[in-house]
Amino acid sequence: MRKMISKRALSLRNGQDKEEVWIAYKGIVYDVTLSRLWRNGKHYEHWAGQDLTHELPDAPHSESVFERFNVVGILAD
Repeated sequence: MRKMISKRALSLRNGQDKEEVWIAYKGIVYDVTLSRLWRNGKHYEHWAGQDLTHELPDAPHSESVFERFNVVGILAD
């Protein structure tokens, strides 16, 4: 069973409040801290620390991009 991550805990991993940079997609929380594309918690017009599920349709890549990141846990409702 994976660890449950609250929306508040996710919001603090925005690259500003804490060192970790996390994002959520389809209920899964990913650690993107080591990605050069997420430096300072920003990736183009997207900000870390939030659920980006609804933003992916506008991205130039598919959801397979998340396969390269470690899963932190499941986003709690």
